[in-house]
Amino acid sequence: MDLLLCTLLGYLFGNVNAAYIISKLKGFDIRDKGSGNAGASNAIIVMGKKAGIITMFVDIGKAILACEVAARLFPALKAAKIVSGSACIIGHIFPFLMKFHGGKGLASLGGMILSYDPRLFIMLLTVECVLGFGLDYICVVPITGSLLFTLIYALTTGDPFGTMILASVAMVILYKHMQNLHRIMNGTEAHISYLWNKEKEIDRVTDNKN
Repeated sequence: MDLLLCTLLGYLFGNVNAAYIISKLKGFDIRDKGSGNAGASNAIIVMGKKAGIITMFVDIGKAILACEVAARLFPALKAAKIVSGSACIIGHIFPFLMKFHGGKGLASLGGMILSYDPRLFIMLLTVECVLGFGLDYICVVPITGSLLFTLIYALTTGDPFGTMILASVAMVILYKHMQNLHRIMNGTEAHISYLWNKEKEIDRVTDNKN
């Protein structure tokens, strides 16, 4: 019962979607614009940096809250933070309140890692910044980040249950980014440099599509 309630708690936290709420306040649905995802990166593209930053912090914060509340409500559940944090990510990606069409889970993944171990969060953030900016693609960050966290968790805890949950989440994140990987292959995926070189990136992507 604790496992079920912990999962439900995290999933409900995940259903709170800032990008969707902000876009609705502006009179449209963010899922109808840009990449079609209700997450921080698309919020930046569609609504600007301020909306994107707010979305990012909300998505990080809801995962932290899900983990911390679960750890306090279910102290007997060893992997409470992993269960609730993972459920929050799934709730963000497949939110019931948004007909199962949400974001891609990067910020909420970061929130779960931050709650689990701040030092590990800083280490992985450093690695992913180098990797993301080095390759100039944001989509490689959630894919590699979720896989690295799963591997580190498995090696440091020896917990097969938590590892299985994290591996499942990593596979969902990989699945949600398959289109991004295909776009990288054909040259139509936007670079991170879109944030400060918007017109050049739009021209590059448009030329490759043609």
